[in-house]
Amino acid sequence: MKLSLKKLALCALLGTAISSNAATVGVNPGASWIGYMNVSEIPSNGGGFLWGSGWGTADLCANWSGPMLTLSPNTINDPNAYWYTPSGGPGSVGNKIMDANMYVETTGVFSGVALTFEGNVLANTLVGKTDANGNGWTSVAFIKDFAPDYSSFNMVTAPLTPGHFDISLATVADPARHVQYGFETIGPDVWVTDLGPYGNIQIVPEPCTLALLGLGLVGALIRRRR
Repeated sequence: MKLSLKKLALCALLGTAISSNAATVGVNPGASWIGYMNVSEIPSNGGGFLWGSGWGTADLCANWSGPMLTLSPNTINDPNAYWYTPSGGPGSVGNKIMDANMYVETTGVFSGVALTFEGNVLANTLVGKTDANGNGWTSVAFIKDFAPDYSSFNMVTAPLTPGHFDISLATVADPARHVQYGFETIGPDVWVTDLGPYGNIQIVPEPCTLALLGLGLVGALIRRRR
């Protein structure tokens, strides 16, 4: 799939025609992506929140290959029974629910605008699977608009079903607020050698975004998945 010169010109025009009250962001592999993990007990152990901290995006199991982002179940390379039942190794079962957040954060940049976040889901073979405890995964695209002290936020989400997604949120007109957009994947941890049957989610930018990035690879990727 190639974009015509007319479409490329339109993409370029749209890329620069951001008004004072609207903006669009995409799945840009060159953006400053941040990782954060929240860890909770599995439901059979009460499901209570345990802790959260910043993680590298690769440690979330969110990895780039050119323009394509792949989201997978989280893996912990620690056989301790804290993480796995009865302990870590092939055939073990995840003992924690991992809430992996991968996002771009700005402060003041998108204040008081209608912000749209868009992309293309090539495949989702993860959502709908469950582990031996019956625990499965959810994964969404999100926009969050946080208060300056992060005490509250407004949010919009969309499930990562194959095809185009776009979500929009009218942000509060306060330059001290923090706006995040990205992906949240929640589900049990999996021993790394057992990942295969659970699948993954593959996401790429919109063709216009790819053209502006100079990547030009989405056509081949989409053809390969059909």
